[in-house]
Amino acid sequence: MYSIQATNYTIEIGSLIDSSLALLLGSQFKESKKIILVDENTKQFCLEYLITSYQELAFAEIIELPAGEENKQLEMCVQVWEALTEYQIDRKALIINLGGGVITDMGGLIASLYKRGISFINIPTTLLAMVDASVGGKTGVDLGIFKNQIGLFAFPKAVFIDPGFLNTLDNLQFKNGLAEMLKHGLISDLNHWKKLKTCVLNHENLTDELIQLSVNIKNQIVISDPFEVNERKKLNFGHTIGHAIESFYLEKKTPILHGLAIAAGIQIENYISLQMNFISQIEYDEINQFISQTYPKLNFTSENFDQIISNTKQDKKNIKNQVMMVLLKSIGSAVVDVPVTEEMIRSGLNNYLKG
Repeated sequence: MYSIQATNYTIEIGSLIDSSLALLLGSQFKESKKIILVDENTKQFCLEYLITSYQELAFAEIIELPAGEENKQLEMCVQVWEALTEYQIDRKALIINLGGGVITDMGGLIASLYKRGISFINIPTTLLAMVDASVGGKTGVDLGIFKNQIGLFAFPKAVFIDPGFLNTLDNLQFKNGLAEMLKHGLISDLNHWKKLKTCVLNHENLTDELIQLSVNIKNQIVISDPFEVNERKKLNFGHTIGHAIESFYLEKKTPILHGLAIAAGIQIENYISLQMNFISQIEYDEINQFISQTYPKLNFTSENFDQIISNTKQDKKNIKNQVMMVLLKSIGSAVVDVPVTEEMIRSGLNNYLKG
């Protein structure tokens, strides 16, 4: 079992059976009511394993939410709060978020606001949630089509990452999470980037150690800047454009996976990095070629540029209506708070479509 000390909590990576979850449930939360938040996928593939492994969860209340980013809305939270009230859940209760990023983001928000805050644990079941959504203390929901507009910082009691859950994922879900891991390498660690490139050819190359390294990279950045004042903004590389594209597809009611949008965002923001003379042509080409070969080209057109550019203006890093981006100086190094014009974004989108 590999443990990482985060802000006021521990992240454990390894088999859930070997983790300290049983100790936590049987001591600190022995007398607490327990609620497990799932979606239809984790209910089918993961819930039985969790419940049968821990007798402390035999009488837990199960709350199922519909899967998908389009359901990550405040209305869903209200439904859960009403259910918690109906179940007479008190402030000593524990919510266990068993699922991907939608469940961990929304479950954390639900727990943090219910009766001014009850405890929660994250058990991420997708690669994306393991290396990104469940680490760092961000909780939230979307506001209409705009990503994570409503939320707060709240830290779980613990995070338990069991790579065994990855056996339930298909190739597209694997790439969904890999996009965030690649970002970790691009902003912080050249060797991590190089090792991750081999995982595309053989998924078995994605070792527990690589997951640990990605979690470590994000965790160290979060510890240095818990509330995203400066250094933590680096984790948003690829996300200004990526979230804008994701919002565009949400508005069309044809949502795409977060990682596919972020992969496109990485390509476009990599191009802007080149145009602003931050990154070299050689490194730009290396990144662009790899992402292009690994991820499918998204099917928006030049007619959609205005909407996507408009969406970037909702990015939380912006200052006084000025779009601010994280750009690459080299593979393994990034710079934050770079003002970017609409013309630069349009040029990046156009370059993406031309391939």
